[in-house]
Amino acid sequence: MGTTTRTRTAVTALSTAEQAFTLLTCEPAPLVFDARPVPGLPDTTMPLDELRTLLMFNRYDSDTTDEVWRQLAHHTRGWGPAWVVGAIGVALPALTHLAAKISRGHARHADDVDSEVLAGFLHALRTADLTPPRLWLRLCWAAWRAGAAVVKADDGEELPLDLPTGSRSPRMPYGHPDLLLGRAAATGLITAEAAELISATRFGDALIEHLAAERGVTASVLRMRRRRAERVVAAAVTRGDLSSAMRPPAQRAAARPAPSVASGRFGVPLAGSSG
Repeated sequence: MGTTTRTRTAVTALSTAEQAFTLLTCEPAPLVFDARPVPGLPDTTMPLDELRTLLMFNRYDSDTTDEVWRQLAHHTRGWGPAWVVGAIGVALPALTHLAAKISRGHARHADDVDSEVLAGFLHALRTADLTPPRLWLRLCWAAWRAGAAVVKADDGEELPLDLPTGSRSPRMPYGHPDLLLGRAAATGLITAEAAELISATRFGDALIEHLAAERGVTASVLRMRRRRAERVVAAAVTRGDLSSAMRPPAQRAAARPAPSVASGRFGVPLAGSSG
């Protein structure tokens, strides 16, 4: 899980959650996580802040990460409010990172983005099916979609300040591939499931054969679905649709003629990824 420093002059949902987590994990009686049932973690119990540090600075495979979050989700659902605060605290570095990326260029909505990212993550933590794989990825996508909805609504309300007066080359999209995939899913270009498939198999450590077996389809069918989604994203990148404001499909259709489908694999260089 990555972390991004954010400068805040006001109290936000994420900063409040961090303060609560600090109180929950301080001596003399910090909330303790039993890591012994989790493959890949030390065979011991540990305070939740130590667990967070382990997850931040060690690269664990998806099986280990999923089992950690399976345990935390079970605790959240059955062991009371302290575990809600604790689970959110463990996720905060990633949630802060996501919120910072979503609110970049939308500073006046940063606090709202923080709140929605946190709410989206918490809702998924309480309601997501814990049996399928890629649990951590699914929780993060839920947080991303909730936060991105704030920016999407804002982009629909006002014109950009640098509205062009003539034709120009589209601005290059910023951020790493997950940012582009999140935008593509938020605007309805591709489904959230397709975005997760691309992210998990292109930039994560998931095998497409494994995911195909879990979904009850052949690997060739899943590759075909991924390829179609990648072509849609590649075409959107070429047109510049993912470079700034996110618009609903109806607005995109009214703004331009039907696009031709670009060929080739969607391959934006990866700056870093976590399973």
